[in-house]
Amino acid sequence: MAHIDENPLGVHLPLDPLPGHSSLGRLERVLRRGEFAVTAELNPPDSADPEDVYERAKIFDGWVDGINAVDASGANCHMSSVGICALLTRMGYAPIMQIACRDKNRIAIQGDVLGAAAMGVANIMCLTGDGVQAGDQPGAKPVFDLDCMSLLETVRTMRDESKFLSGRKLTSPPKVFLGAAINPFAPPYDFRPYRLGKKIEAGAQFVQSQYCFDVPMFRDYMAKVRDLGFHEKCYILVGVGPLASAKTAKWIRSNVPGIHIPDHVIARLEGAADQKKEGKQLCIDIINEVKEIEGVSGVHVMAYRQEEYVAEIVHESGILKGRRPWKREHARADDIAAERMREIGADPVQDQQTLAGLAANTQTH
Repeated sequence: MAHIDENPLGVHLPLDPLPGHSSLGRLERVLRRGEFAVTAELNPPDSADPEDVYERAKIFDGWVDGINAVDASGANCHMSSVGICALLTRMGYAPIMQIACRDKNRIAIQGDVLGAAAMGVANIMCLTGDGVQAGDQPGAKPVFDLDCMSLLETVRTMRDESKFLSGRKLTSPPKVFLGAAINPFAPPYDFRPYRLGKKIEAGAQFVQSQYCFDVPMFRDYMAKVRDLGFHEKCYILVGVGPLASAKTAKWIRSNVPGIHIPDHVIARLEGAADQKKEGKQLCIDIINEVKEIEGVSGVHVMAYRQEEYVAEIVHESGILKGRRPWKREHARADDIAAERMREIGADPVQDQQTLAGLAANTQTH
């Protein structure tokens, strides 16, 4: 029996459209059904080997509803977001393609949106991007032709009005679910809920927050968000993640702009016999607190270099409530296709009819 969010003709094929949905993807379906969503961040490889991407994605199998393909975060070069998405969609994963405005102008960005949508990318996250001085190639020339707000408006225009920014018509618009980032933990704090409102107005349908280590501060933020009614207009996913040690937490607090780590969190880690284990438990405890806050629709797990903990964190927090997100299953059709390709490679007289039959056989399993 096919999974509720899987095309029976192939996991890499789009789902049937649903009324009121912007995309053909699983993440939007999960959120609109009112289920608590889980997304995670894939650490992009410094490699051209696709297996490096698949090995990292495999860790999330059956535990997350979407995988963020980051776009040169911190202004450091890695495999491109669009490249990672091409590999993930081929295997049936649900990527969230991040687009940072730092490196490309509006012409390149609009082309990437169309290409990504054609590959089956259903979720796009719009970011301004870190400045080049933050990365390891500070001599690079920044672009910033758009920012996160104008990027949201651009993609929304392409999707809803079927046209480029130039006004030229699109023959087929990109069916995408639009996201953005929020940071309730950076000053000016009073302005942060209103900034969310501006992103919603620009087109954001879901947002993922910066790491949350200060739950009382986040509660205050969400109280104002609810007063403004923004929680009813946008799905809010809280950023969480394990800290490897108190030393790591101190370094992040001092060197990574926008991440707020209270003293009591560092003290808790310092007092633990196994700081890495305590960092994982801290993440679970934070999830259990934020999931009870009205207006929170899910969590975004960022476990940099600790991706192996994601399954444990999600399982032990109980946020899925028995629900099983999509998992890449080994299909008999994969074995059939591999065997037939070996046969074709060994027999040069195989004709096009055989190849066509192979393709048809693979599609129907």
